[in-house]
Amino acid sequence: MASLEDMKAENTVEIDLAGKTSLADTMIVTSGRSDRHVGAIADRVIKDLKDKGFGNARVEGLPACDWVLIDAGDVLVHVFRPEVRGFYNLEKMWGADRPQDRAS
Repeated sequence: MASLEDMKAENTVEIDLAGKTSLADTMIVTSGRSDRHVGAIADRVIKDLKDKGFGNARVEGLPACDWVLIDAGDVLVHVFRPEVRGFYNLEKMWGADRPQDRAS
């Protein structure tokens, strides 16, 4: 999260996936202002993960930089250009914009 903040990523959302899927425990969705900004954010996150001992994350989408997925094991980081993020709307798909379920 600190890497995203340092790189001026926009509209960052953290989604708790625990109990929803075995893919990861947390998904972070954020935006860059342009394809260049998306690439710079992704490069910084990848470098910081490696520097902090989390190994080499799997990365998809880096050449085009419309949508970069960084799979760091328990954490998935999606970095989008705003229009691509709006099209896929991952927050809605994973329920980040829904109110928490209440026990009856």
